[in-house]
Amino acid sequence: MSHDSSPSPPDLPGRRPLIAFAWLWVGAPLAYGLYELVRKATQLFTG
Repeated sequence: MSHDSSPSPPDLPGRRPLIAFAWLWVGAPLAYGLYELVRKATQLFTG
């Protein structure tokens, strides 16, 4: 009685641009924030 009722992920190649856009929407500000964090931390510790 170990029937897996969870659906498998659908193969939707049309969603690939949406997924890429979502990653950029989140990743770009995150990368900028990390860049600013490193820049200000180096200023803090190097004078």
